[in-house]
Amino acid sequence: MAAALAKQCRAGDCILLDGELGAGKTSFARGFIRGLNPGCMEVISPTFPLLQTYPNNNGPMIWHFDLYRLEALEELDEIGLDEALQSGITLIEWPVIARPVLPREALDVAIRAGDVPGSRHFTFAGLASIWEDRIKGITI
Repeated sequence: MAAALAKQCRAGDCILLDGELGAGKTSFARGFIRGLNPGCMEVISPTFPLLQTYPNNNGPMIWHFDLYRLEALEELDEIGLDEALQSGITLIEWPVIARPVLPREALDVAIRAGDVPGSRHFTFAGLASIWEDRIKGITI
């Protein structure tokens, strides 16, 4: 599903990944990134560096942020979020602290544990009109 969503994205798109610790945010990001760059085998969680960037075989750079450790909105100025939002495809884990500066058109992806062990439930929210047609055909 993440790879299918990735193929619908373009420069300026922002995907917000929300869920508890261990819900699968980084796994979703990994599938998303590999959907745009199948040869990218090492996709790591940016929990400690806060940001990892990845090439996109057919488009803008992919910016993968993890804001779990940020304590103040002002810290976003130091990690290049503005540039990412303008020129790349942006994935943000733990987006709560950044909400005041994120685009209204961002797509929220909430990830929760499913009823079957190891399964996940995904909820897409905040669907601005730009996403309606793009996510219609996404299936697992």
